[in-house]
Amino acid sequence: MAINTKLCTFLFVFLLVLLLVVNPDMVASKKVKNKLCERRSKTWSGFCGISKNCDRQCRNWEKAAHGACHRQGLGMACFCYVKC
Repeated sequence: MAINTKLCTFLFVFLLVLLLVVNPDMVASKKVKNKLCERRSKTWSGFCGISKNCDRQCRNWEKAAHGACHRQGLGMACFCYVKC
């Protein structure tokens, strides 16, 4: 019985260490440079049909990297992509 417990403990520790070595992001998150987060535009109102216009407004008014029209609910809304 003691051998079985020791074996289970060893396997658990071994797999945990292996998991941490293979994927360290699960324990300590790294700050990713240039990662963009999507958020709805704060300056756009109404239907968003032309992504080029949304992109221009996001860049000029909200200092975002870019913008695009995406479906939201039954309509289309302007979404800006900003640094997280």
